[in-house]
Amino acid sequence: MLYKRILRIAVALAIMLIASLASLHAGDKVVRIGYLSLAPGPSARSEALREGLRELGYVENGNFVIVFKWTDGDLPRLQQAASELVRAKVDIIVTGGPTATLAAHKATSTIPIVMAADYDPVAAGFVRTLARPGQNITGLSVLNPQLSGKRLELLKEMDPRLGNVAVFFNPAEPNARSYLAETQSAAATMGMQAEAFEIKSPADLENAFQAAKKANAKAVAVLTDYVTLYNRANLVALAAKHRVPVIYTERLFVEAGGLVSYGASDRDLHRHAAAYVDKILRGTAPADIPVEQPTKFELVINTSAAKSIDLQVPKALLLRADDVIQ
Repeated sequence: MLYKRILRIAVALAIMLIASLASLHAGDKVVRIGYLSLAPGPSARSEALREGLRELGYVENGNFVIVFKWTDGDLPRLQQAASELVRAKVDIIVTGGPTATLAAHKATSTIPIVMAADYDPVAAGFVRTLARPGQNITGLSVLNPQLSGKRLELLKEMDPRLGNVAVFFNPAEPNARSYLAETQSAAATMGMQAEAFEIKSPADLENAFQAAKKANAKAVAVLTDYVTLYNRANLVALAAKHRVPVIYTERLFVEAGGLVSYGASDRDLHRHAAAYVDKILRGTAPADIPVEQPTKFELVINTSAAKSIDLQVPKALLLRADDVIQ
């Protein structure tokens, strides 16, 4: 009898919990979450966001829906998509990168915005400080500028003779200037020279490799932006053609055939963005939620790409890698 009574109580509590989650925050209101990205979709990143929400007890098409806006690399369309989310009166906008955050920032100063991944939100003007964002934007910073030195160290470990490095960057990227400055400062500390080459469109990629070669650059560091990210297949093909080692910030480049990447996991960041959505829905203002920085980073190496340029990756480096693509 006691067992049955305990079982009935447990079942009743479970039903109450489910009912509570189903009517979370706003009675029977269905929370509308906008997702804005320059990338094509759906993607592993957007799925990670959905997984994160489910892990927190949210039920898609139950107590929340996501209004996806992907623009497949179309930058002018991105601002229009941000305005469409505002007109749709979504409760929160989650952005998939700095360019999407900039578009959302221009579109609204009142709807909460959660950055799933941003490089330097203070330099971009999205937040006042990491500890106290102060506006309608909060989320996660991926520390890409601050990791520039580590990426150069990895290139040096792959080729100890490395001297001059070319840095490909897009001045239109919200974080580009601080990103470039960090990279050049890190290079100077290591006794290296880092010369910048602008990438404003896909047509600039071939010219940048040729100019880097003329400048006697022995390797390339790519500062991720919408041009390089959405033209990564062409970028890695040109790196193989010019037989130059290139390091990237995201594993997507390595999965596309690039040599090596080092940075925070974009999928983990998107999953964690769900926690920010949850805090805001529970009543905390984004201005008061500190921007978090990742503590876990992944090193991904493509040994086939290394072989294609006759580069012998040290065994010790391969053993340290989180993933080795062959």
